[in-house]
Amino acid sequence: MNSHDVLIIGGGAAGLMCAIEAGKRGRRVLVLEGSNKIGKKILMSGGGRCNFTNLHCSPENFLSTNPRFCISALSRYGPADFVGLVEKHNIPYHEKVSGQLFCDRSSKDILTMLSHECELANVTILTQCNVLSIARDEQFVVETSMGAFTSGSLVVATGGLSIPKMGASDFGYRIARQFGVNIRETRAGLVPFTFSGAVQEMTGRLSGVSLTATVSSGGRSFTEDILFTHRGLSGPAALQLSSYWTPGSDLEIDLVPAQDLPAILNAAKHSQPRSLVRTILSEHLPRALILELQAFVWPAVADRPLNEIGDGKLADIGENLHAWRLRPSGTEGYRTAEVTLGGIDTDELSSKTMECKQHAGLYFIGEVVDVTGQLGGFNFQWAWASAHAAGQVA
Repeated sequence: MNSHDVLIIGGGAAGLMCAIEAGKRGRRVLVLEGSNKIGKKILMSGGGRCNFTNLHCSPENFLSTNPRFCISALSRYGPADFVGLVEKHNIPYHEKVSGQLFCDRSSKDILTMLSHECELANVTILTQCNVLSIARDEQFVVETSMGAFTSGSLVVATGGLSIPKMGASDFGYRIARQFGVNIRETRAGLVPFTFSGAVQEMTGRLSGVSLTATVSSGGRSFTEDILFTHRGLSGPAALQLSSYWTPGSDLEIDLVPAQDLPAILNAAKHSQPRSLVRTILSEHLPRALILELQAFVWPAVADRPLNEIGDGKLADIGENLHAWRLRPSGTEGYRTAEVTLGGIDTDELSSKTMECKQHAGLYFIGEVVDVTGQLGGFNFQWAWASAHAAGQVA
């Protein structure tokens, strides 16, 4: 039977990072990856450029039943640490918005870097290696399609349920259940909203139209781009809010957050009295959106000049565009979700080492844990930080 010091299930961002850190300590490390290549989600992330961290990373950027759990790992391995590794490998990168760091060339640079670091740390990686069963006696015994392996430490870095076509599965949660580890309810996060009926027909007609807006629900707001799609609403602001949205709740959308539309319409009534509402608004909103909105917001006065519309009605039109309410029928689910909310209960783990309190030598890291970042490189930073924490001790 093939014996190692550390067995890691999952060859994604967290699994590879943990392997590097454990290997640097002289541990004999084996990574088991079920698909035909490691790091598939790394390669597809950030539109192929990999948003590998965020310079402004803080615990406030993460969702968890225990919002303090992530503090320890993030404080001991922060964005500057990963940037140092990127710079060591001479990978060119740039900052987009709000501290988001992307590769200049390709996500392949990050995966090549991690692969090279694994080689330096003498890490063994097996791809297309399916885990068949896990048992524990004095050590963990992992039966696979490539034979049986044993180790004193087992690290579960299997990711969540998001994007099943990339190989996502519930395997990490099944391992947790086998060992009696509690799991917080999971759902899709960073995912587009869907609508039904007339609203879905409208978003379909607007498919491809984007603008900067503030989207709010349940006391949370995000001001970034939104994108209308054939099924509903996407774009960074919508994706961010989806992680906080409660099914059955409305979205409130401020379509022109930087302007005072009631004041603009009132001023135009005096300076351009024969103009139409849509003419004035065309300076602030895409024309296709205005034509759809007038059917929802001001159909009775759509073709009347401003000086024939009462001041109160004009104010209502402007205010409604600052607080347009829509109720999603749901989201696109795990099929297109970037992350999985919920997962391994953080009460079951040491925040310092990611080790299971019930089972010495069993670790859970990355997306499989009930710690989920906002959009913008935070989920990768959690992968690096939680993997680093486990890799220091496994």
